[in-house]
Amino acid sequence: MERRKFLKATMAAPVLGALPWRVALAQAGEGWRTFEIVTKVEVAGPAGVTRAWVPLPFTEKSDWHNPLGNKWTGNAGEMKMVTDGKYGAEMVYAEWGSGENAPVLEVTSRFSTRNRAVDPWKANPNAPKLSPAEVRINTAGTELIPTDGIVRDTARDITKGMKTDVDKARALYEWIVDNTFRDPKVKGCGWGDIKTMLETRNFGGKCGDLNAMFVGMARSVGIPARDVYGVRVAASELGYKSLGLGSPNASRGQHCRAEFFAQGIGWVPVDPADVRKVVLEEPPGNIALTDPKVMAARKRLFGGWEMNWLAYNTAHDVKLPNSTTPKIPYLMYTNGETGGKALDQLDPDTFKYTITATEIKA
Repeated sequence: MERRKFLKATMAAPVLGALPWRVALAQAGEGWRTFEIVTKVEVAGPAGVTRAWVPLPFTEKSDWHNPLGNKWTGNAGEMKMVTDGKYGAEMVYAEWGSGENAPVLEVTSRFSTRNRAVDPWKANPNAPKLSPAEVRINTAGTELIPTDGIVRDTARDITKGMKTDVDKARALYEWIVDNTFRDPKVKGCGWGDIKTMLETRNFGGKCGDLNAMFVGMARSVGIPARDVYGVRVAASELGYKSLGLGSPNASRGQHCRAEFFAQGIGWVPVDPADVRKVVLEEPPGNIALTDPKVMAARKRLFGGWEMNWLAYNTAHDVKLPNSTTPKIPYLMYTNGETGGKALDQLDPDTFKYTITATEIKA
């Protein structure tokens, strides 16, 4: 089944090498890179009715992301595109009857992307405006990301005396970089239970935790902000081994990022979690915040994203359509269930799904 036909890529990707970040982003901004991502699901040992949900690329076209279409094949009795119903997060849904012994689904998506660089202190005459409904959804609390209590109190302390949303967002970003750490023991990307993190003062986590902390604290002081869930699809071209894939296998490449909205500027990309990832994982490992690579990443990731990464959606508290299992905090992984029991989305080897990413050259 095919929802949209793939568009033909015609632009070559730029070669960035080890150029400084701002120069590299400016050059990359002149061209787009096109990728194909293939997710293959094979459910071993199905027990009764089996279902799977595979996230699709972000549908919001922008100056950094352009979805080019999706197609899917498999032996399910039902396969179709569905959404979460609140955030518009798209996914392929497949359902197999209890008699199917070897469920298989393959979803192929293509998208184009280019690096982002936003100067958060420079007015943009073409800046978008958020509708009242968009403001509400991007300042609301979620089940794991509340905007009251200790979250709001902490954010108010950090931003005390600051007047502009940009200055407040920058203060929150710097506080997270200074006070949190990437915890390799956390499974997957973490679930973003920021209230518990603040109450216990255990500031360790991964991208789903640390960037959720930015989003929750920003929202708590009235700044529209959102998590953007996705997956890395290529190696970093900006000199960071820790911030890209080492092979085409993206099955464990999921990565959450964050944005905040500034009036007169638009959405501003940030990623404090990746700064802490550089600290922990960039060779030789456990490098200091004063290391030049960390200092450079810290500057780069307030207002910029290297787009060796696919955005899926901004959805929280997702009830998967037709699922018999509880809501999930976000939709960033392939999900499945069989016989009314959820499969472990964080363990692609046991669940048996693979994600392969390939750059499509002109």
